[in-house]
Amino acid sequence: MIDAMVQELGLRKDFFPSVDTVYFGGGTPSVLSKEELTLILSTVHQYYKISDHAEITLEANPDDIHESNLSLWYSLGINRLSIGCQTFDDEILLQLNRIHKSSTSINAFQLARDKGFDNISIDLMFGLPHQTEEIWTRDLEIAASLQPEHISAYGLTIEENTVFGRLFKRGGLTVPGEEEQALYYEQMMKVLQEKGYVQYEISNFCLPGYTSKHNSSYWKQEKYLGIGPSAHSFDGQNRMWNDSNNMTYIKKITSGKFAYTIENLSATDRTNEYILTSIRTKEGLDLHKLIHEFNYPEDKINEIRLLLYENGWIEQAGDQISLTRAGKLLADEITLKFFLN
Repeated sequence: MIDAMVQELGLRKDFFPSVDTVYFGGGTPSVLSKEELTLILSTVHQYYKISDHAEITLEANPDDIHESNLSLWYSLGINRLSIGCQTFDDEILLQLNRIHKSSTSINAFQLARDKGFDNISIDLMFGLPHQTEEIWTRDLEIAASLQPEHISAYGLTIEENTVFGRLFKRGGLTVPGEEEQALYYEQMMKVLQEKGYVQYEISNFCLPGYTSKHNSSYWKQEKYLGIGPSAHSFDGQNRMWNDSNNMTYIKKITSGKFAYTIENLSATDRTNEYILTSIRTKEGLDLHKLIHEFNYPEDKINEIRLLLYENGWIEQAGDQISLTRAGKLLADEITLKFFLN
């Protein structure tokens, strides 16, 4: 698989001339060996010009974080870690089939600090089985007490054909309902703001100056290249996604073929993409850009804006409209109101 990914980097070397962010994510990249990580990063440097101030992130499970791995990652130029803590409640971790404990996460974070990592993100989840508001608040307090530069928090999504999905369908899984999850989300915004974190996107918080370059490239609709099975890419006009089947992906790449399917975005698609990505951010929608670059109907904007403003769901500063705290709870519904058919 690693050899195929390295070949794909070569096949797609003309995607863009320079790189500001490299992100090892999806699956469990923290289990990659020294040889595998070295090969991937050396190939990236071979085919792409890497910015002197590039953000190079590795997603890591807490139980994979120990001195030898940290020393290796740091020596390879990885300068940002994203640690998948999920929760600091041991019983819930057990239900999630996580092999680490809360103490493992805390020790891993502190060890990474000791080894020189000064840009660390923590991943949390809410809406977990048997999670209460008290447990969730404690998770937030513990995470903030560690003072990571970045915190990402996502609600649990139960997919139908998964272990959780089947358990939930049989009534064997208890998870917080939508109203409870909304309360958890509000609590998250309150606690993290009090701790000095800026909510720069619906699910992402950072200390001032530590916005993730990688995450922001999605919300700003910048080009990005994904390597490996199921990886997605965007060239500014089209979306691409690689085959999800490992063997199919490897077979295509090793025979010198691209492994992606391409979707040519229509003018309406591009407009809706801009709305979808921008409305989630702290800056929000640029109405001037929406009207003049995307030819969005001004009368439709005025109609929607009035409705949202009267309900206290948006605020406006110049040409920028952004979601209020109340609006963030309804981000998906508000996005759909702006969408063009």
